[in-house]
Amino acid sequence: MDETGRYFPRWTLKREGRILPDERPPAFQTLVLGLQHVVAMFGSTVLAPIIMGFDPNVSILFSGLSTLIFFIAVGGRVPSYLGSSFAFIGPILVATGAAAGSPNPNLAVALGGIIAAGVLYALVGLVVSFAGHRWIEKLMPPVLTGAIVAAIGLVLAPIAIASASGTSAANPNGFQLSRWIAILAFISVGAIAVYAPGMARRLPILIGGAIAYLAYYILANGFGLGTPVDFSGVSAAPWFGWPHFTAPVFSLPAITLIAPVVVILVAENLGHIKAIGAMTGRNLDRYLGRAFIGDGLATIVSGCFGGAGMTTYAENMGVMAVTRIFSTLVFLVAAAFAILLGFSPKFGALIQTIPAPVIGGLSIVVFGLIAATAGRIWVENKVDFSDPRNLITVGIALVLGAGNFKLAVAGFTLDGIGTATIGAILFYHLLGFRRR
Repeated sequence: MDETGRYFPRWTLKREGRILPDERPPAFQTLVLGLQHVVAMFGSTVLAPIIMGFDPNVSILFSGLSTLIFFIAVGGRVPSYLGSSFAFIGPILVATGAAAGSPNPNLAVALGGIIAAGVLYALVGLVVSFAGHRWIEKLMPPVLTGAIVAAIGLVLAPIAIASASGTSAANPNGFQLSRWIAILAFISVGAIAVYAPGMARRLPILIGGAIAYLAYYILANGFGLGTPVDFSGVSAAPWFGWPHFTAPVFSLPAITLIAPVVVILVAENLGHIKAIGAMTGRNLDRYLGRAFIGDGLATIVSGCFGGAGMTTYAENMGVMAVTRIFSTLVFLVAAAFAILLGFSPKFGALIQTIPAPVIGGLSIVVFGLIAATAGRIWVENKVDFSDPRNLITVGIALVLGAGNFKLAVAGFTLDGIGTATIGAILFYHLLGFRRR
């Protein structure tokens, strides 16, 4: 609550300049800005569930509902949009044995792991609410969070390459058309991110994917050089209807693979709120615990019905940085738009027509950016790599992740992400024992 005892702020109208979280632009501008935030999150929020074999319609729906949950948890004080988290991709594909971009045969098992991660995340939020957030920074300093993020990106690299190459058990050599379409996809994304004017530069995944999709359609449907895109499902799907919900199944091996993702989510959310605080000129640290609880509850609710794990989105932070509009009311509008899209089976059927090499090309970009984010974390926090403790810890985490080092423990197996995450934390603090 604020100084007046209100849980939610009383938003005041402001027509120009920087608009802070407890202010609001005019009604029509709020509507347009909300739609813009939906466009900004769309590419990533759809791509993550497609790669994991989830129903993207369900994830879009729960991204809107999750944003509402987060809004309530922080009392409308922290502007954020919640979308599908890429941190879950590696553990879920490993835990379920699914192929990237194909329907997940063990979706229910993945959902159980997502819910477990959400519960753990919410518990971290409760501890932060009562004990503060400094202990997180001591447990996971920037050298560790960077190493873990890099390991996740490296574990995912073979998955992206397989999808981009069109390889399968029946065709281990893949298809050259698939590789060229994937190359076109990531070249388009890079060119748009660097050279596109205005807001288009904020939508490289969406626009780059559309360019590669069109090229594949022309070559496959027009010239017969590949498997044609089938639009029969789009024609048959109704405009409005209930999404296909899935009930979770709880499996201890899957939970132990997926739950460690919380380490990444905590570090990610911490960084996002710090960044928003810097952009707005306000210290938002007192909302960290509630933000973790809101994100954890959103992940639990999403997992209960078939949606992906949720996290605050950097894409939407970029939109706020460009527009200098931080009003939390804008995110209520964005959430409403996302919920409407989630109830459109025709929209979901259209998403399902995206060719595998397009997904593969976009995955190369996204997974590469996950790994490259580690460098940004280390540089911004001035991590000292002349310190053997830092250098050895990072080196071991990277190789464990890149090599997908698996370890059987008490009847279940930790994959590369699990061994890199847990191993890096334990090894770093072990090397710091009795060290001045």
